[in-house]
Amino acid sequence: MGIVNVTPDSFADGGRHASAAGGIAHAFRLLEEGADILDVGGESSRPGAQPVGIDEELQRVLPIIEALRGSNVPLSVDTCKTEVMRAAIDAGADMINDINALQDEGALEAVAGSNVAICLMHRQGTPQTMQLAPGYTDVVAEVMAFLKARISAAQAAGIGRERLVVDPGFGFGKSLEHNVMLLRQLDRFQVLGVPLLAGLSRKSMLGQITGLDVDARLIPSIAAAVIAAMKGARIIRVHDVKATREALQIVNAIEGCEENND
Repeated sequence: MGIVNVTPDSFADGGRHASAAGGIAHAFRLLEEGADILDVGGESSRPGAQPVGIDEELQRVLPIIEALRGSNVPLSVDTCKTEVMRAAIDAGADMINDINALQDEGALEAVAGSNVAICLMHRQGTPQTMQLAPGYTDVVAEVMAFLKARISAAQAAGIGRERLVVDPGFGFGKSLEHNVMLLRQLDRFQVLGVPLLAGLSRKSMLGQITGLDVDARLIPSIAAAVIAAMKGARIIRVHDVKATREALQIVNAIEGCEENND
């Protein structure tokens, strides 16, 4: 999943593709690099980010969807606003990637009335507060319990299980210790019975481990992506599509060999 941030303040590439033309060009570049899905976002969710209005978010996102509708690639829209979900679905989005796991008023109903896929993510707190003092008794068990509850809520609203994806939310209300524990035990999330998305690309946990600035985290990001894939993640959300795809080809080859020997 290639990341298309049409924002001035995203943590890794804020402002680089903020215009509609820049976002569209970047999206096609990611397709050339081999992206299987594009995830378009019009509001930063980095720690400390301030929310943007509905109209502004739509002005950022809709031109990208309209430009890419005929590109034969699934389009995901990264939003937690019900109004943006509805407009994105009407414009042709194939997936909603919601960091708030459809908890916004009317969000479940907005998605249930369509046939789009949905990614339910865990977070503790809001982007403004989530990294101030995250705390858990058992981070893996608590994140799993939350995602299980949101899967149940989605199904109760009429969203078929086959449309669901879950994301443990690396960096969203988690300390370095919490993030490491989640990655170490990522394979446990397969018991939820839906595909798992992992978003680790360029994140601060990698900087905390390596001491590298955000623009220098390519190799750590690839290492994290490989670990996530080998622990069961089926969608890897990244900024650097070509390099990550090449690394994951090795993972797929090795896993394929193991499956053939079983």
